[in-house]
Amino acid sequence: MAINSSANGIATGIKTSPQSNGDINNTAAARAQVLIEGDISYTGRDLSISPAEDDAQVRQDYRPFLLAEEIAKGDWVAELELNTALQIVDREIIRKSQERLKVLVLYGSLRERSFSRLLAFEASRILFRLGCDVRVYNPAGLPVKDDVQFSHPKVQELRELSRWSDGHVWVSPEQHGTLTAVFKNQIDWIPLSTGSVRPTQGRTLAIAQCNGGSQSFNSVNSLRILGRWMRMFTIPNQSSIPKAYTQFTEKDGPEGGSRLMPSGNRERLVDCMEEFVKYTIVMRPHFDLFGDRFSERMQRKAKEEKAKAQEKPHENTSA
Repeated sequence: MAINSSANGIATGIKTSPQSNGDINNTAAARAQVLIEGDISYTGRDLSISPAEDDAQVRQDYRPFLLAEEIAKGDWVAELELNTALQIVDREIIRKSQERLKVLVLYGSLRERSFSRLLAFEASRILFRLGCDVRVYNPAGLPVKDDVQFSHPKVQELRELSRWSDGHVWVSPEQHGTLTAVFKNQIDWIPLSTGSVRPTQGRTLAIAQCNGGSQSFNSVNSLRILGRWMRMFTIPNQSSIPKAYTQFTEKDGPEGGSRLMPSGNRERLVDCMEEFVKYTIVMRPHFDLFGDRFSERMQRKAKEEKAKAQEKPHENTSA
């Protein structure tokens, strides 16, 4: 390696590329981009759970995003080019007879026409086509967080879904510059620990928000903070939909109505769901590693030593 000197005469040991001179964006330092060509045999493939193999009760309770078969076969989700992600899911999950990726979807509004719910449904349709076991939790009836109603059926349902999941998708509106109380209440009911079980530790997380006005990132930023405190791995990409009331078709519109219209915002949502699936496939075999922490090992060791000391019979110190 050639040794170069900096302006102050200190040897840097870095060989300077002539092409980088005047490169304000420092593109010469970027890693070479690898173009991945998806297998065209996966074009149009659908890895979703068929009605015949699905659990009827789960389908009724947790898959409100499903469309009539004649609509789903020709809608925009069915036409997406997802060849690379489909190939990975087929190779790593379907062909190996592994459990499908288990995804819990949460949204943050109880309005009759909730755009966060509509966006959550669109995300769910993409994930379902990619072969995920997608379950959407309905927050209606969930009590406000307190220290009394932890046995409430809606609370137990939410906690069980979180424990069941491999990853979450969180979609919140932005209200007063942050996420809504409806959404935060759901997170507050999912504790960092339940006994020795950490319901969300090591899970993957994808986040999105809806805006009533111009584009903002306050809610997704807050969601990232929540994800970190819940010890989840939040994917780098995210989705923020500006003026959500202009982004969806009418309730009686095409493709089943209330569908996200073509735009860069819709493409970003697809990016997020595709990325989420890839990260979850890579990380799921190693989930247990993310629950192994030095501080917790030391705490367990101290408790074990204390328990052993208490079990030893007391020495007779009398004369």
